[in-house]
Amino acid sequence: MSRLLDSLAQIGSLCRKEMLALVKEPASRAILIAPALMQSLLFGYGATYDLTHVPYVVLDRSGGAAAHELVARLDGTGVFEREATVRTPRQMAEAIDAGEALLAVSIPADFESRLASGRPAPLQVILDGRNSTTASLAAAHVGAVVASYNQARGTAPAPITIETRAWYNPNLESRWNLMPALIAALSMLQTLLLAALSVAREREQGTFDQLLVTPLTPMQILVGKALPAIAIGLLQSTIIFLVIRFWFQIPLNGSVWLLYLGLFVFTGAAVGIGLSISALALNMQQAMLYAFLLIMPLMLLSGLLTPVRNMPEILQIATYANPLRFGMEIVRRVYLEGAGLREVALDFIPLLGVAAVTLPLAAWLFRNRLA
Repeated sequence: MSRLLDSLAQIGSLCRKEMLALVKEPASRAILIAPALMQSLLFGYGATYDLTHVPYVVLDRSGGAAAHELVARLDGTGVFEREATVRTPRQMAEAIDAGEALLAVSIPADFESRLASGRPAPLQVILDGRNSTTASLAAAHVGAVVASYNQARGTAPAPITIETRAWYNPNLESRWNLMPALIAALSMLQTLLLAALSVAREREQGTFDQLLVTPLTPMQILVGKALPAIAIGLLQSTIIFLVIRFWFQIPLNGSVWLLYLGLFVFTGAAVGIGLSISALALNMQQAMLYAFLLIMPLMLLSGLLTPVRNMPEILQIATYANPLRFGMEIVRRVYLEGAGLREVALDFIPLLGVAAVTLPLAAWLFRNRLA
């Protein structure tokens, strides 16, 4: 029992040393808190696919009442904002080329007569494909307006109607899908970097060799360096969580305790990767380079921007070694769906597997790589 208490006291002293090294300077304290706060706000406002402002131009060669009514419906959506009513196709093209309009609507001269005679009346919509995602959403909005217009004229009777209900995100706001994932993604960026620099910094300063000759075992060194990094990661996750919950008003449907259990396991896996990088790197520059080279693939293969199921099969297999994929999955499901432990239990297995490999590997590298 006394040996266990002595071991815990030694680990506690090492943890205290690591925390002091991280927070002793005001600049370091600001770096630990400010980026998480600023990035969560920037992503919340900037990284959204919801269309709230679509500038467009219209070329109306018909001049009839039907064309005016259709354009008025576009203007009345609150999404489309008419920048100009152009007179020639060249002006329409120039508006899109200059970025003044996301789309252009061209109404042909026989639009009115075709509608009056019951014939199909083609409507040309030209999109700025330089931003394909936004252009596709804008085209879908135009299609919805045209369908509503047809139904109001009685030209497209719909005996079968579809009523759509979105679960977990009633208004289909992209922010609801993106922001909870950032609780894991943004905190991982700095947690991985801090852990990667931990041993490399001491290696450059010459203090790690002194640490190796102390009575501390490699596992005790590992725990003493991992716990402060995990605590910093959870602190940053908490900052992002508070911004999402109280600033952006995205409701939490699940258990806070389960959310933090998932974040703790995920952060432990991320710290294990960071400490392995730190033990492999000979200096801080190498550690930062290795960390930055690893962060981008982790982000791309996490499902943050594109669903994992849309990736090639070989990449889907590779994502099982990516803790960010399963950390985001746990956070999203608990936060938005209100999922319980039974529903997300399988997502813990890859995280625990990564931690079980990287943390002992880091402990082994501490003694054999740097001694």
